[in-house]
Amino acid sequence: MTRGSPSAGQRRSRDSLFSVSAATTAQRHDLGLLPSAMLVWSAGLLGLLGSWWIAALFAVGGLLLAGWWLRAVRRPGWARRLALPGRAGIWALAGVSVLVLLLLVPQLRAAEGDPLRESAAAGHTATLAVELNERPRPIFATGSAGEQGGVRSVVVNAEVQAARVADERVPTTGEVVLLAPAESWAELLPGQRVRTTARLAPARDGELAVAAAYVHEPPRLLGEAPGWQQAADAMRTALREASGVLDPEPAGLLPGLVVGDISALPQRVVEEHRVAGLAHLTAVSGANVAVICGAVLLALRAIRVGPRASAIIAAAVLVWFVILVGPEPSVLRAGVMGGVGLLALVLGKERSALPALAFAVIALVLYDPAMAVSFGFALSVLATAALVLLAPGWVEKMAARGIPRGIGDALAIPAAAQLATAPVLAGMAGQISTVSIIANILAAPVVAPATVLGVLAAAAAPVWPWLAELLVRLAGPEVSWVITVGRKAAGIPGAAISWPSGWWGGLALALVVLVFVVLCRFRRLRTLLLAALLTLVLILVPLRDTLSDWPPARWSVLSCDVGQGDAFLLATEQHDRAVLVDTGPDPALLMSCLREAGVTRIPLVVLSHLHADHVGGLVAALEADAVGAVAIGPGRTPRWAWEQVRDEAARAKVPLVELVAGQRLGWPGLRMDVLGPVAPVSNEVHAEAAGTEINNTSLVIRAHTAAGRVLLTGDIELAAQADLLASGTDLTAEVLKVPHHGSRFTAPELVDAVQPELAMIGVGEDNSYGHPSKEVLRGLAERGVLVTRTDRDGHGAVVADVDGPSLLRRGARRERGRYSPVPATGRPRSAAPALSRARAQPRPRSSASCTAAADGGTVARGPT
Repeated sequence: MTRGSPSAGQRRSRDSLFSVSAATTAQRHDLGLLPSAMLVWSAGLLGLLGSWWIAALFAVGGLLLAGWWLRAVRRPGWARRLALPGRAGIWALAGVSVLVLLLLVPQLRAAEGDPLRESAAAGHTATLAVELNERPRPIFATGSAGEQGGVRSVVVNAEVQAARVADERVPTTGEVVLLAPAESWAELLPGQRVRTTARLAPARDGELAVAAAYVHEPPRLLGEAPGWQQAADAMRTALREASGVLDPEPAGLLPGLVVGDISALPQRVVEEHRVAGLAHLTAVSGANVAVICGAVLLALRAIRVGPRASAIIAAAVLVWFVILVGPEPSVLRAGVMGGVGLLALVLGKERSALPALAFAVIALVLYDPAMAVSFGFALSVLATAALVLLAPGWVEKMAARGIPRGIGDALAIPAAAQLATAPVLAGMAGQISTVSIIANILAAPVVAPATVLGVLAAAAAPVWPWLAELLVRLAGPEVSWVITVGRKAAGIPGAAISWPSGWWGGLALALVVLVFVVLCRFRRLRTLLLAALLTLVLILVPLRDTLSDWPPARWSVLSCDVGQGDAFLLATEQHDRAVLVDTGPDPALLMSCLREAGVTRIPLVVLSHLHADHVGGLVAALEADAVGAVAIGPGRTPRWAWEQVRDEAARAKVPLVELVAGQRLGWPGLRMDVLGPVAPVSNEVHAEAAGTEINNTSLVIRAHTAAGRVLLTGDIELAAQADLLASGTDLTAEVLKVPHHGSRFTAPELVDAVQPELAMIGVGEDNSYGHPSKEVLRGLAERGVLVTRTDRDGHGAVVADVDGPSLLRRGARRERGRYSPVPATGRPRSAAPALSRARAQPRPRSSASCTAAADGGTVARGPT
């Protein structure tokens, strides 16, 4: 026998140790209901994704498995080796299989064969009488062109009580998903019956709903909501009003912690919590329920109330809380899952927790099969399972090493929950938060008191507003701490790393997590793995960002990939400060670009014109960075956009200034000349202008950067381009921001006048406008202009080189502008930067006064 190889006795000892460990696990956790829960969940999932008969096959398979199982348990030794549950688990599986046949399969079959599906497939218009199942959920629209961003629509699930298509009654009792105007539908409550006319469309695959209904009219009320729903709505409203005594960020977060209401939560906090792995705090979950019921039990125990009375009172508070938040499926799921955690806490028996979780899965999926395909349901089940199966063992091992149980709980609970839910989150978001565990550990101590104080404030607000405000002020420091943790965690280099999204990405990470957990069972490997993980988090991840080639060194212009819209950053000599020209339609995308670019101060935000794809992300710039001023052109349409920009700037206490042709602005390393609009723009209040008219009010700016001149043209179309050319203004620049996302309304004469070396196009992937135009791209190519477009290249950058500006696409090699004679003039162009020549040509100053702005720049002020 070679040295180091285990003897037979050692192998037997190791095998027996493993058997004892497996037996101990089986004894600590009753696995009898686990196969039944897996059967119901799988039947619901595949039945919705496939067809009802797949669920029926699972039920029949469950009955056959139960029969085989009965025979297997007659051989005790073999059954024990396989750790099979006893006869109770067999009968549970058989009973659940029958319930699947009697309850789940008929629901799936009825939904799949509902007559309203035919009308939806044909796109018919129907008159529906429905009862709302939940509160309308807002849909945030980024907007494009003349469309308004923000919340314009809501979505709500409703049960159809009567339907008529072409004056014929349709015998349906299915559910529909209503997409309706927020203005008239947002205030409706669960249980309210309404009548409406809607255009039907097929429901999405994997949904229990039989149709989607697009509504364009106010609801016709058939009755008021139940009194208890009205009382709950009054409490939610009163809580939002009481939270107004805090600063805007904590005032928006507190209702989110308590009732999941994030309507007033700034976009910056939403994005930071997503990166930091704290987004679950603003979604009502089982943790909220456990915190509230746990606080009730502790209070009752302090005044020596008996266990039975305590359980009854805690159950009553649980029902009240579910009513307060709203009886949506997600809240019902949270109540049941929170009850599971509460049950384990009250009974103090680990064997009772896993059967309770399995029973919750069975009951919820049988009650609402749509939960089987819900990501939220999967996250709740996995997080609760981790708290039951993993966290107690980890706490015991830490206690054995002298770590107090309180600290052990604080470390083990968030770590177990994050580890279990990481695959689902990665598949959903396409990224992994490397700071989520530590962020949750730091935030956990204040979440419970803030939630309890918020719930008390909600209960007191309708009756004693002064008491509610006092409770809100007491919760303020805790909520502010959560915001601080999220902000600091999201700001750590490498806080979120990319990961493949979708099913395959989730399964891949699940495999990685499984391998990690298995290898951690071996002591030597555990130490090595933990050391490697610590190295990865503390060294390699920050080093990855430090060594990243994005943004490139000495960048002068960055084009941010913000979808169908424009957002450009112009660098100053101070590396963390840049001027922002337009903000794109989506605050989250702009915020991501600013964070990656390392821009922390914005001396000036320039809005070329007031279309939503240029101003929709302004709130992100105002929230995320110190902004010196917001500048707009002479246009004031669309009216809603002008009012939105004005109000957002006022809330942020940032001055709003107007720019006109002839003004000059400057900062160290950057100068900007306003060249247009040339034609007068009327600011009189009138009907909303057409899109072309608004586009032609765009500011035209030539920026002088370290890489050369950059002509930013907004969305000017042919008329404004002709005016600009007729004015005789020198338009030459090394870099051209192609007008209007590369639309076909770009005159070749403008390109010839600019003579660009590089061209940048901000455009959304697969947009419905046909941007950029093939003719425009062909014309640029014929003139030897190198083009970058955000739909294909992502972020783009212009950097300063000795021989002229270079273009760098993210993840690609650097490319230098190529030069060729321009057919319209036949003049060859020099490759040398023209910055010095531009400075030798003074521009006329506007009569408007200039004053010093933030960061040592000059900003022209005019009437606003």
